[in-house]
Amino acid sequence: MSEGEGKPPVVIVNDQTNVTSGTDVQEKLIAAARVFSDLLKPTYGPRGLDKMMYKTDGTTAVTNDGAKIVAELMVKHPAAKMMVSMGEMQEESCGDGVTTTMLLCGSLLEEANNLLSKGLHPLTLVDGYRRSVRVANELMDKESINTDKKKLLGVAETALTGKGAEAALDTFASLVRDSLDAVKNQVEVPGAEHVAMYKTTTGGLRDSYLIKGIAIRRRVLMDSLPNNLKNAKTAVIGGDIKIRKMTRNAEIKITSADQLDGFIEAEQDRKKEISSALIEAGAKLILCGGEIDRDILHDLVDAGTLPVSGLDESELYNASQATNATIIDSILDIEEEDLGIAGSVNWERRQASDQVQDVIIIDNCSSPGVVTMAVGGAGDTATEEIIRGLHDALRATSLAHESNELLAGGGSTHIRIAQAIRDASEKEPGRARLAMDAFARAMEIIPATLASNAGKDILDAVLELRASSREESQNHFGIMPNGEVGDISGAWHPRPVIEDSLVSASETAMSMLRIDQVISARGD
Repeated sequence: MSEGEGKPPVVIVNDQTNVTSGTDVQEKLIAAARVFSDLLKPTYGPRGLDKMMYKTDGTTAVTNDGAKIVAELMVKHPAAKMMVSMGEMQEESCGDGVTTTMLLCGSLLEEANNLLSKGLHPLTLVDGYRRSVRVANELMDKESINTDKKKLLGVAETALTGKGAEAALDTFASLVRDSLDAVKNQVEVPGAEHVAMYKTTTGGLRDSYLIKGIAIRRRVLMDSLPNNLKNAKTAVIGGDIKIRKMTRNAEIKITSADQLDGFIEAEQDRKKEISSALIEAGAKLILCGGEIDRDILHDLVDAGTLPVSGLDESELYNASQATNATIIDSILDIEEEDLGIAGSVNWERRQASDQVQDVIIIDNCSSPGVVTMAVGGAGDTATEEIIRGLHDALRATSLAHESNELLAGGGSTHIRIAQAIRDASEKEPGRARLAMDAFARAMEIIPATLASNAGKDILDAVLELRASSREESQNHFGIMPNGEVGDISGAWHPRPVIEDSLVSASETAMSMLRIDQVISARGD
């Protein structure tokens, strides 16, 4: 700006900088956030549809998982980036509820936009939203119930519903519960990190089963190696099983044949020492992360031992957890106490190719710290989506077990929150009451979307659900998979999934409402 005639202007920012102020700011941010939430709306619930993600590297993925979609999108708009950050936070903390969070945030902003256009101050909206969150937390304190085995199965079924795994829902829900039960005696809090996934590439979904151990795809070194081992003592070696190479170059001068023979003999004695240490410790199954010397391999085979080489770090860790073995770095220091027990070991020879490897199954471990879900089905893309759904179900079931608090699904909890906020708003004398009513309407986006995706009339479903939520009853009324309003007592969510989702959506919406100016250095 110029302070007087003839004086040069004071330039603070470059000419390309664009400054947006006033209500235009909220309108643009809200519009961008709504587009993002509307993108995920058709994927929500038991009748949600899938998205096909075509990536820049040419690969495709078919999914209706909100976390996967959010992770793959290349977002540029700052408001959308806030939504992505919110979704990632929800996925990291709970492993489920990303789409719910996106829908709630979009609906909160849409309701806010209506009030902003009527002249309500943004901070009045923020104040009303904060009061609404407090009311919602009080209702969740009253509505939450404790978990039991039957309800944990319901949590798994709810998390799997609407995913590819729904075709064998009872099979996979039982697998989720049983896999966490199998490791609970060995770990403090059983979770998804204690369950590995293995694609059998054969059979159907109902042919999936639980391995109380691990499955390894590696080439079996020799056809004569022992198979069908029972209660095999297991050694897990972190490195190679061979003589270590010298770190420095050295030249050895040999002047006679006797010296050469002595040098070769000393090398063989060293190899014998390594193989004898493993054999004398009693190891019948050896899993190592590096290579195995051919001479040592033959000694191990002669002793009836099955060696498997080339395992990566995660496979070595899972093997040690499954068999309760200690990962050993120095073979010569191995002791019997370092060995674990593999209940059964079976390997199957597969036709050799660049990508097909033999399958080694370590099963029936007595007290495994890691188990494996063997997922049936021949389609690679479909199986990947099923595994993603199983991982979400494991996270949700583990969270329910840890928190010991459940809330009803199917939009039941959200409609009750809406009713509680409406009741609380009647005692509010100021303009914040308008914001609380808007918050209550925003909560109804969850049952409304469930009904819409099931092909039902949204208004009829929401009104019927409102009436049902006012009744003093032990039943939990919500939107059933067919879109009708009914008792959905079998559908359960861990409380942190719903609570964190509500808090994250509210905080993000309030953060956007507090922005009064956008300064863009790019000029857009």
